[in-house]
Amino acid sequence: MTEHTSAPTSVGVRAYLQFAALPIIWGSSFLFIKVGLDGLSPLQVAWARSVLGGITLVLIVVLTRQNWPRGRVWLEMIPPSLLLTVVPFFLIAYGGQFITSGLMSIYNATTPLWTLLIAIAALPSERPTGRKYVALALGFVGVVVLLSPWTITGSSTLLGQLASIGAAACYGGGYVTLRRVVAKYELSPITIAALQVGIGSVLCLLATGWVAADHDVDLNATIVICMLLLGCVGTGIAYVFNVNVVRAMGATTASMVTYLNPVVSVTLGVIILSESVHWNEPVGALLIIAGILIGQQRAAPRTAPSRTGS
Repeated sequence: MTEHTSAPTSVGVRAYLQFAALPIIWGSSFLFIKVGLDGLSPLQVAWARSVLGGITLVLIVVLTRQNWPRGRVWLEMIPPSLLLTVVPFFLIAYGGQFITSGLMSIYNATTPLWTLLIAIAALPSERPTGRKYVALALGFVGVVVLLSPWTITGSSTLLGQLASIGAAACYGGGYVTLRRVVAKYELSPITIAALQVGIGSVLCLLATGWVAADHDVDLNATIVICMLLLGCVGTGIAYVFNVNVVRAMGATTASMVTYLNPVVSVTLGVIILSESVHWNEPVGALLIIAGILIGQQRAAPRTAPSRTGS
């Protein structure tokens, strides 16, 4: 997919606007989770996010007349659906009880490092290189700086951070698993997104009674709005935006959203939730971003007639 370097057309303008919207949407998601936890349990936040996101994406598939697949793909999509929606959604919300929204977003940004590590271990085609080892080492030094074990005084803070790390690891494993599945089938990106979120939402609906009994629901208008934005926009519409950006600008450019999400989240956390930022958070984030950048670099081709997205 060729990256556009000329003046943007009308389609190009839409892609740039969607690219600009993605870090705002995804960076805001951690704020919405924190607000949702004022009246819901982590399980209930994950349920709302999955179900509302699934409904939104299914409607988008229907309205855009995408073709639904048949056969074993539905069963094969269950593991990536669990790893990319249900489990990390719960872990992020669980961690949000104990750590700031900004710190949640920084840990979430380690997803490309976990994807790289799991791909090296699970995919024979992903041969380890010196550069990848440097990327992983640098990134995980950043994680240790974020954890700042020398400052942890209670188990709850540590559990919150480990839950957020676990969510990022789930995303990494989910992307590797998803890659194996989609390589076998001809599916549109929007259909793939609808499958992974939709299957997760069905599993959540089946557990509705258990989720409802997990915690007394205490809703107000703010929490309802935040859950609608988190599910319908952050887990529904944003997936479509991401597909359009990858198509128009290339996967490499689209991945830059990973670095912008924490900036938005930390800023919103400070302004709206009065969260504090400690020195180790920006330092750890910079180390993680440096590791991701090194890990995403590709060897320069012998001849390079044009720039292409990865």
